[in-house]
Amino acid sequence: MNYEDLRHFADSWGLVFLGMIFLTLIGWTFRPGSGRKHDKAAHMIFEEDHDDG
Repeated sequence: MNYEDLRHFADSWGLVFLGMIFLTLIGWTFRPGSGRKHDKAAHMIFEEDHDDG
């Protein structure tokens, strides 16, 4: 496989593959039931440590 073959693959199927990964990760964020987990993660830094040790 030379440079031209690799470039042709990246220009055609590589872009499609990366686009599908991007859309999958975006869709994973907005899946049903994930809002509670996102809220917990967003407010995690505001929880106080109750460890007196």
